[in-house]
Amino acid sequence: MAYHFVLSVKHRRDIAACPSGEGEIGLDKTREYQRTTSPERASDGSRDAGPKQAATVVALPLTQQVASRIRDMIVQDELVPGQRVRERALAEQLNVSRTPLREAIKILAAEGLVEILPNKGARVADPSPPEVRDMLRVLGALEALGGELACAEASDDEIEEIKALHFEMQAAFTRKDRLEYFKTNQKIHRAIVASSHNQSLIETHDRLNARLYRVRFQSNLRNRTWPTAMDEHNSILDALIRRDGERLPAVMRAHLGSTWEKVSELMKQALSTSGGATGPGAEHSRAKESRKGQGR
Repeated sequence: MAYHFVLSVKHRRDIAACPSGEGEIGLDKTREYQRTTSPERASDGSRDAGPKQAATVVALPLTQQVASRIRDMIVQDELVPGQRVRERALAEQLNVSRTPLREAIKILAAEGLVEILPNKGARVADPSPPEVRDMLRVLGALEALGGELACAEASDDEIEEIKALHFEMQAAFTRKDRLEYFKTNQKIHRAIVASSHNQSLIETHDRLNARLYRVRFQSNLRNRTWPTAMDEHNSILDALIRRDGERLPAVMRAHLGSTWEKVSELMKQALSTSGGATGPGAEHSRAKESRKGQGR
């Protein structure tokens, strides 16, 4: 029997990249595509010419779509650390009412990307360098454990899916599409941990990884180190395919260690640009100076 599927490409690609695991679709568009499986042969060898069946298109709630868009704005410094989230202006920019916007802000606050201040509204989280360093160390340990368990517990199909994601990420790297590269990169890290089949590990990793979502994207912005990150992922995939439970944890821990090296260098440069200012709002000034230097 032939099946006719109508699936959301954006949902299929981004659902695993969302830090909270809820999926994400941009507000501007949701493209669809059609895929038909090969018809099965009947007992007489003929092809089944029965009617095609369409699967239901599942649209994400508006709140999650808004959260996705704001999340992208945060990682790309359209909303920078320490900056106030001005509801009215943002609602107008996204062309939504303030109710789904406020619910989206709550989602991002639960992820650690936004802080809600009593009687002051919300602002983009601005973790200090020591906080980022400590979180990355813990995340490195979690991902190392996830890699070790995945080598023993992952199914062949799960490894094949991670391999397919790796090739998608490689294509984004070739196109120099940093945002798509990053989102696919996140899918890979979460997929490896998910294939450990350890629910406590998966939930702990999701919570901490969400808080580092912007930090991990920023680490990809250095042109001279981006090829190194791609090479590290080649080693990660090779170790996983070989189910090397000693090598994969070591590679993944080192991979997160190199992330901290890149992020710490960016933070030092930002502090130098701002004259050593720290705290909420300082990052905003640093980002503005950076954009001026880039002619933006």
